[in-house]
Amino acid sequence: MESAAGGVLSFDLDFWLTTIAIIILLFISGFFSGSETALTAASRGKLHSLADKGSMAAKRALRLTEDSERMIGALLLGNNLVNILAASLATSLMLRLFGENGVALATLLMTFLVLVFAEVLPKTYAILRSEQAAQLVALPVTIAVWALSPFVGAVQLIVRGILFLVGVRSTTEDGAFAAQAEIAGAIALGHVEGNFEKDHRDRLLGALDLKDREVEEIMLHRSDIEMIDADERPEDIITRCLASPYTRMPVYQNDPENIVGVIHAKDLLRSVDKLIRSSKDGTRNLSKFRILDVTMKPYFVPETTTLDDQLREFLRRRTHFALVVDEYGDLQGLITLEDIIEEIIGEIADEHDVEEDSEMTMDAFGNYVIDGGMTIRDLNRALDWSLPDDEANTVAGLVIHEAQMIPVPGQVFSFHGFRFEITERDQNKVKFLKIRPI
Repeated sequence: MESAAGGVLSFDLDFWLTTIAIIILLFISGFFSGSETALTAASRGKLHSLADKGSMAAKRALRLTEDSERMIGALLLGNNLVNILAASLATSLMLRLFGENGVALATLLMTFLVLVFAEVLPKTYAILRSEQAAQLVALPVTIAVWALSPFVGAVQLIVRGILFLVGVRSTTEDGAFAAQAEIAGAIALGHVEGNFEKDHRDRLLGALDLKDREVEEIMLHRSDIEMIDADERPEDIITRCLASPYTRMPVYQNDPENIVGVIHAKDLLRSVDKLIRSSKDGTRNLSKFRILDVTMKPYFVPETTTLDDQLREFLRRRTHFALVVDEYGDLQGLITLEDIIEEIIGEIADEHDVEEDSEMTMDAFGNYVIDGGMTIRDLNRALDWSLPDDEANTVAGLVIHEAQMIPVPGQVFSFHGFRFEITERDQNKVKFLKIRPI
């Protein structure tokens, strides 16, 4: 049989050895390509779960992904090495068989073979069975990374040196932040794809956000705190405590800024019960009641404490109530364990809570009538909006910050893609406003 160059095609031993070498190199190339995809696409969470169940392969895969730059560098180096070698052998073989036309034939043939058998096929399998494939290739890849590590290290030095010369600095992203961002992104994507209900998404993201939010963002402002004056008549104190929907109340003396204790309803009732039962006409003994004898020591926290840290402190101290102060020690508000839990699971109500008007209603024109004291976070969660909360915690605070003034009823502002109309103001406080997307 004659070749294109006029010679005779010879399928001798060299031909078969070269062909077998090319096939082996394509197989190795496919292994490197599939391994790279498997180890980068595999869920570290699933691998960690498998490792906890005793899978040594999963443990190896986790160790490999901990230094992804080194792993990917070794796989790319090996992959390019075998691809170039396979292409060189194929070109040599085709030149011998078909002369100068063999270069073009070798290019076309190797492009097809590498694309199908060394790239698409192994990578598709690795994507479909990422955790399974990652465990299968973990041991040979570990050996390959170890064997190629000197060359990979040299390549990394060269690359970093070139990047340094052009002004690019290598930085290491904080692992905890990267993990949290990845989880938050997966949750948000799951909601978009229909795998999470909105309530489930909000609860999961709420739990993740605790370390990024501070006490001052969710505390009850001092202007809304219900307090007890220690110098009031005992009968009035008892009546006020029993009429309040709150179990715990701050107690002050002389000045509302001078908090001297916190009264718990159970402690109050125990003291009153003891006074009443101490004699036949025990009700007269109520005049002897002194609230400072039954108050607990107040617990103060800085307003910059993160919600995650405050939650841990509540659990450690086995208390549910804290007073919030600023850097000068002035009272700013109060926070409870329930407030933090509500940031995760939503509003909690019981049979003693006061029924309040809804913070948000819609009028006939599609405007949302919002209580100015509503937090931006709650509004975003309720309506799936994305108003910024970097400069203000409440909706009224956002309007004042953007307008650089205290607006009056009737004024209209447009920013962040929304229209804000002030409807009611009480002294310097924006009570209600209308909002709708532009």
